[in-house]
Amino acid sequence: MAAGGFCKLPNGMVVVALNLPSPSPAGGASVRFLVHAQNRARALTRLRNLGLRSVYLRGNAAPPTPDEVTAVLHHPDGLIWRTAPVAGAVGGPDLVQELWHPIRALLRRPTAQT
Repeated sequence: MAAGGFCKLPNGMVVVALNLPSPSPAGGASVRFLVHAQNRARALTRLRNLGLRSVYLRGNAAPPTPDEVTAVLHHPDGLIWRTAPVAGAVGGPDLVQELWHPIRALLRRPTAQT
């Protein structure tokens, strides 16, 4: 089951955060998605329409942090991602936080090399 959660904004809209396995063909670590939408159902529908078919939000175990809410609100698409941090990892001065990426960077098809 994917970890995730949501927070309701003062204007009635929501920000949903989900940790899911990477949808890229290369696989890899899990990915944290942030979606800004009218309600939770529409946020999940946005992800499902992009090909992430088995996306469900059960509970509120990992809601978005205030920094994550700010990041998704300032992005024009309202749908961003980055590699999810490893559980139990301790941050230090040498640990660099990955920047947020637009969804099209994750779902981009690899180009054929000649």
